[in-house]
Amino acid sequence: MKTVNHIARILLGITFVFSGFVKGIDPWGSSYKFTDYLNAMGMEWLIWAAFPLGVLLSFAEFAIGVALLFNLFLRLSSLFALLFMAFFLPLTLWIAVKNPVTDCGCFGDALIISNWETLYKNIVLIVFAVIVFVARKKMTNLFNIKLSMVLGGAFIIIYMFLVYYSYSHLPVLDFRPYKIGVNIPESMKMPEGAKHDVYETVFYYKNKNTGEVNKFSEDNYPWQDTLNWEFSDIKSSLVEKGYELPIHDFTIETPYGDDIADYFLSDENFVFILIAHNLHKSSLKPQKRINELANWALQNDMSFIGLTSTLPHESQEFAFANGAPYEFFNCDEITLKTIVRSNPGLIVIKGGTILGKWHYNDIPSPEEFQNKFMNK
Repeated sequence: MKTVNHIARILLGITFVFSGFVKGIDPWGSSYKFTDYLNAMGMEWLIWAAFPLGVLLSFAEFAIGVALLFNLFLRLSSLFALLFMAFFLPLTLWIAVKNPVTDCGCFGDALIISNWETLYKNIVLIVFAVIVFVARKKMTNLFNIKLSMVLGGAFIIIYMFLVYYSYSHLPVLDFRPYKIGVNIPESMKMPEGAKHDVYETVFYYKNKNTGEVNKFSEDNYPWQDTLNWEFSDIKSSLVEKGYELPIHDFTIETPYGDDIADYFLSDENFVFILIAHNLHKSSLKPQKRINELANWALQNDMSFIGLTSTLPHESQEFAFANGAPYEFFNCDEITLKTIVRSNPGLIVIKGGTILGKWHYNDIPSPEEFQNKFMNK
């Protein structure tokens, strides 16, 4: 029985550590997921707290996981783990049934699982949590307590440093589809032989003689029998999920609604894309360096554009007020937040392949860019 108890403790601890780590090193991603949940629950008034809640939740998970792994403060950590799972189990049941968000975000972007898979995972974890809580007084430390304290403390300190670094720069690990090295056009193509989504379509027709509404499939709906039947409704439901493209929503739209993404994605020269999902909230601190880099790029026949979800006329006003020499185009806000966790941020592509990404704190000078990408 002791072996079972320790296995439950270790597996529960690993899960908590992994979940807290992958969310912690992407603090803005956690904030965006919290925002999705608050909107789904009708708690828009609490959106201001999405960022601190995301950071605190990730830290709590990681700290509980470390305590469980190293058998530290087990009476307290096992209680917190049980309370944690007791809260999230009914929440994930509601999410699985109601499907207010398509991705629970429990493992950030590192591991995407369905809402029902999340529920099953939490059922297993609460069993582990109960086992550990019941046996908490009987579990002896497998290591020297001082060594466990030192290792546990080191884990926490390193974690906090990585979270702060990821907040001030970019996530130390990028699990999103727009990571460096990805070719955007290739990621938008359906692979040969890949399965497509399969939908079931149900047709509802009203019998003109009886007034009764009947259901029909695509094979037998009476669309030609207009004498006896009158169309009432149609419903489609997904019965089998097919291959999902890693990138399916990347656009570069002009103020007139034309998508000109292909023009820039096919450019074999360097293309600089400044990502600012919301210009009203965009940091102005790096604007001088951005303008310097943009002027240099444009003078050397390289494309430099801005990509935002802000309205075109407001983008023009921003460019004029800040002396921006580049033109702004439009893209969906969620897509821009996915591309880079910074407002603004910068990416550089060549032939559609992402070669570099920068937080606004790290915008390179022309000399730094040349040393890294051109002087090889």
